Amino acid sequence: MATRSSKRRRLVKPNSHLSETPTLSTLTRDPVAPATVEDRLRWKGFCEIESEPASYLTLQPVYGLVFLFKWRAEDPDKQEQICPEGIWFANQVRRHDYLLPAAAKDSQTAKDACASVALLNIVNNIPEIELGENLRQFKNFTTDFTPSLRGDAISNFDFVKAIHNSFARKMDMLNADLQLKNDALPRRKAKTKGTDDEDAGFHFIAFVPIQGNVWKLDGLERQPQKLGPIIGRDWLVQVAPEIESRMAQYGDDQIEFAVLALVKEPLSTLVTSLAQNVKSIRSVMRRLDCVKAGLKDLRPETLDIATEKETIVGPSEQYYLDQLAIDRSKPCDTITIQLEGEEVPDLVGLGQELISVQAGLRVSIMDEARAIKADDERAANRRNDKGLLAKGLLHVLERMDKSKSLFECDY
Repeated sequence: MATRSSKRRRLVKPNSHLSETPTLSTLTRDPVAPATVEDRLRWKGFCEIESEPASYLTLQPVYGLVFLFKWRAEDPDKQEQICPEGIWFANQVRRHDYLLPAAAKDSQTAKDACASVALLNIVNNIPEIELGENLRQFKNFTTDFTPSLRGDAISNFDFVKAIHNSFARKMDMLNADLQLKNDALPRRKAKTKGTDDEDAGFHFIAFVPIQGNVWKLDGLERQPQKLGPIIGRDWLVQVAPEIESRMAQYGDDQIEFAVLALVKEPLSTLVTSLAQNVKSIRSVMRRLDCVKAGLKDLRPETLDIATEKETIVGPSEQYYLDQLAIDRSKPCDTITIQLEGEEVPDLVGLGQELISVQAGLRVSIMDEARAIKADDERAANRRNDKGLLAKGLLHVLERMDKSKSLFECDY
């Protein structure tokens, strides 16, 4: 479980030569010193990662939803008896499993990985998603596993763990180790039900359409839960009542929820649309050339499309468009029908309309590129451990005899 939502996670490729596991002494040698890449790769846990809330656009297609809430157990009878064939579903380690000393080391790895588990439970069930080599091999390797064995496999999946922990600070790692130690100690006293609710951790679960049905995939439940068949074209309509019902179980003062959507990358969709637009403009120009060849006594300006200076009719690095994407695209059916016309004004008007559409596409592509750059910068800044800087500033304040007022109060 986690106490805050997590932002995007970027890849930090594991180094195969790193085999030494950092001990408590190595991690605590200088607790405020930034965690090195070696520290993160050798450390066996999944860190609890905090980040600021993010904004998400409503885009299509929506491959799945990730719902963040304060976890409560549901009726196990709602779950399937076994994981149905064709559904990839992984469990994660439960909090009470930490009390098993023999499993303590491994169980830490999945404790704060519920967001990563939820994402894997989505992407491994969407056939049209290009997983990449690492995820594809992992999916193939775990296809015949039970949900619990898949959870164990995630705990040992260095590819995902490296991305997750690339955001970890030294203090995150130390706090996780301390929490694991406390969890492994015998409980002094059984907690009351109210205390359990207050101490319950935040948790991510997934909702995803699979094989004509909508499924809830909660890593803390033994099996997936089928919400029902997809009715109509928008499967999200069937998820909304489930989320609303879950939120209604909590008091008015408990509004700590979040819903994230896993969608197709907007930039790739925009570039595909731009490729189709360029192909259509080229087709209009070729059609005009054919029509003009048989025409006489027309003013030259009536025969051409008034292209703008920024209009592109071929590959463009600035807009991430290559010749292969253009070759693979084709004009839509409506434009194909219009291209059969013989009237020059109609063809010129069609070309001008396409140029106007392209102007909007170019703006959207540049906006999305800037958003991606800003995300990358935020991610890089999040990975920058500022513990050592804070320690240095405190030393400066101490020498200036001003730190006392910051940390001491007279009552």
